Amino acid sequence: MSDTLQYAIGDDHIARITLDRPTACNAFDDVMIAELTACLAGLSQNSDLRALILSATGRHFCAGLDYQWLLRASSHDQHRNFEEALTLSRLMQLLDRFPVPTIARVQGPAFGMGLGLIACCDLVVAHQDAYFQLSEVRLGLVPAVTAPYIQSKIGVSGARRYFLTAEPIDCRRAHALGLIHEVAETEAELEQWVTRWLDAIVQNGPRAMLAAKRLVAAIEHRPIDDALLSDIAHRIAHLRARAEAQEGVAAHVAGRPPRWHEAD
Repeated sequence: MSDTLQYAIGDDHIARITLDRPTACNAFDDVMIAELTACLAGLSQNSDLRALILSATGRHFCAGLDYQWLLRASSHDQHRNFEEALTLSRLMQLLDRFPVPTIARVQGPAFGMGLGLIACCDLVVAHQDAYFQLSEVRLGLVPAVTAPYIQSKIGVSGARRYFLTAEPIDCRRAHALGLIHEVAETEAELEQWVTRWLDAIVQNGPRAMLAAKRLVAAIEHRPIDDALLSDIAHRIAHLRARAEAQEGVAAHVAGRPPRWHEAD
């Protein structure tokens, strides 16, 4: 049992993690950090998993770090603060590198670390009333732990603005910045987008999707030089020789659904 999360894996091999501290606006404390880290680490070892959905209960998606926990941390020495920040960084990395497609279903506001969770997910749909904020500078801090993932989504220009001003970002602007992929007008539409993406994901080769995630990370900000050309050629050559790709191509030519479970 978890004090801060709900999680389950369905017969469809889809994992669902729900942040469940609604009375604290789903803000992170040390317990939630530990439980979400352990949950992601465990699920990442499940070779049958096809996708992960991250959602939340209550009005907020995630209000960032719990202020009471943050206040206690302010009395810690620099070494302990370093270790706690490193723990948070590893949690972000776990989600960013999760081996199957990840979907964030955002029903309400997300601040700080909550915005980092969203930026680490592959696909994001948010309710039109949701809004986002990087308010760390108002506390005399910076969004260091989440910055690599958020800046990758909104670019240097967006980071310069929102890291410095702590302005709220409404859902439409978040969509324009590339932070979220779709805006839903209703709760039902949130579910429709999640279902649409899951329907697409289960048609795809599991290893191919992992390779696609790694490809995105590998080519980001790299010059298109001989080293990159060699890298991507090696990647596709490796995949073409595998049973999954052979099954995918054969199924397409035969006009039948691929039998991914029969491929290695």
